[in-house]
Amino acid sequence: MARYFIELAYNGAGYNGWQRQPDAPSVQEAVEKGISALLGAPHEIVGAGRTDAGVHAAFAVAHFDTTVAAERVLDPRFVYHLNCVLPKDIAIRNIYAVPDAKHARFDARRREYKYYITTVKDPFATGTAWQITQPLDLDAMQTAAVSLMRYEDFTSFAKLHSDNRTNRCAIFGASWQADGRRLVFTIAADRFLRGMVRAVVGTLVDVGRGKMTPAQFCAVIESESRSEASAQAPAHGLFLTDVQY
Repeated sequence: MARYFIELAYNGAGYNGWQRQPDAPSVQEAVEKGISALLGAPHEIVGAGRTDAGVHAAFAVAHFDTTVAAERVLDPRFVYHLNCVLPKDIAIRNIYAVPDAKHARFDARRREYKYYITTVKDPFATGTAWQITQPLDLDAMQTAAVSLMRYEDFTSFAKLHSDNRTNRCAIFGASWQADGRRLVFTIAADRFLRGMVRAVVGTLVDVGRGKMTPAQFCAVIESESRSEASAQAPAHGLFLTDVQY
């Protein structure tokens, strides 16, 4: 038995998230079916994280174990054929061998997400960015975003009734950047709570709209109450962009 890491990207619009579910399509299930079909036996994969329904990944990582010969799995033609059998909205970038104990989820030390907002009506960003044409105070949003790094408990941005063993996360960086007619929010941490990034973005946008100040944004975090934060930003603007080990 040997372990392999998979690097992949996917458009999450047609999936009910990463995690396999009994009655809805998932990215995990689609990749498992592809690998199992090519290797001639059922194979399970483990992802570095679980993106929500409709969320995309420009760079994601997963692992699987197999007894199939390494020469077959590591042959470049295996990635080619896997991409041929997978749906067009999932792309395998690379497969490589790792030590048997290396775990795609538990050994990940840093994860990064980006959230995209388009400030104009853009037919080419319909499924990949949140359209907000009203003026936003980017300076206020940036001030509030930077304050995230002062905190560790993010209960205020956690999805209600989640089974998190802890709501503590280490935020390594959080910032907004104007890129032409787009605003891009980048956040990196050791881990993220379910729905956390979208709740953070939704609340930061309310700072930009003048509905709360950066100081009130901090008060939302300190309240440790989800009801104090804003509604989640739409899923289609969110991308998993990096996983580091």
